[in-house]
Amino acid sequence: MIYDFFPHYRAAIMQALLNSKDAEYVLVGDRFDPDRSIEPWQPPASRFVMAPSKKLSSTLIWQSGVVKMAMRRDIDVMIFLGNVNILSTWPAAGLARLFKKRVLFWTHGWIRHECGVKAIMRNLFYRLAHGLLLYGNRAKQIGRSKGFREEALYVIYNSLDYEAQKTARAKVTYGRTRQVREMLFPHSKAPVLICTSRLIKWRGLELVLSAMSQLQKQGFDSSLLLVGDGPERAPLAQMASDLRLAVHFYGPCYDEDRLAELIMSANLTVAPGKVGLTAMHSLVYGTPVITHDDPDNQMPEWEAIQPGLTGDLFRRGDVHDLARVIQKWSMLPWPDEKIRRQCMWVIDRYYNPNFQQSIINRAVVGLPAE
Repeated sequence: MIYDFFPHYRAAIMQALLNSKDAEYVLVGDRFDPDRSIEPWQPPASRFVMAPSKKLSSTLIWQSGVVKMAMRRDIDVMIFLGNVNILSTWPAAGLARLFKKRVLFWTHGWIRHECGVKAIMRNLFYRLAHGLLLYGNRAKQIGRSKGFREEALYVIYNSLDYEAQKTARAKVTYGRTRQVREMLFPHSKAPVLICTSRLIKWRGLELVLSAMSQLQKQGFDSSLLLVGDGPERAPLAQMASDLRLAVHFYGPCYDEDRLAELIMSANLTVAPGKVGLTAMHSLVYGTPVITHDDPDNQMPEWEAIQPGLTGDLFRRGDVHDLARVIQKWSMLPWPDEKIRRQCMWVIDRYYNPNFQQSIINRAVVGLPAE
């Protein structure tokens, strides 16, 4: 399993693979993020091979040692992080195939239909692999339209630390969520919105404030809890103050027990930009998610949002439509146990390390994708 480095949010699935009885995994990569922006996970030394990642430019990376590894005779399968910009993967994957190894790429795949040079390069790159481990069904559909064999397109979804999250959510009682709401927004009966995310521009969080302001003018109040930090904190705080909105800036939080309390205390998660892992973090705790409806500008995890069941979609960039959807979901009873169960079921069924491990092992031994 070759990554440029192993981010902390990959710890659970990597540990599940290391514990697998169907294959013996060795993790290959650097110990640190080349950009030093994401906290790394340190694999156990006995199952780890150091392969330093060096940045050649703002986007291009070369990983030392992986080309030589492609010639090792004690390795049967090589799973690469399927990033076209990791230049060392190109010769390493080609050489691995020459040495009769099975090659898999773990990748987002196709987020949208592409054309031109970028599309040609991506498709050439993906054809170096015997199979692709994809994050979602849309990627598989686009891959089929590009001529890739359906049985070589394995949808593995994504996951966080599912076991820790299940333990955390089991501790949270209804009484505790009421206490948390009271601590964050004293004496307020208004529904609570939440977003757990870095406060950065492309998250589009100003849309939430605009929608809240619009609803407030119509006599419908709401409160917003932002868990995270980033360069947009000051502008968002100023906007909230100018609009006289109830917004609590909690700051960053990495304590899963505390995150469980915060997320389960909210009526819904609102992610007006690309939703990504935020959707999974919310749904595992039974809190529905709202995000925009443009698949070409989304992350694969948005597929977990089933309108009317686990959340809803609004027209991308449309504040009025966002306000409509927020009001619709905020007026439901809180907590709605049926909705909670529907949200949790999606994660329990698909977006967890056990499911991922089963599909990855299927790909490793060469069984066709289902």
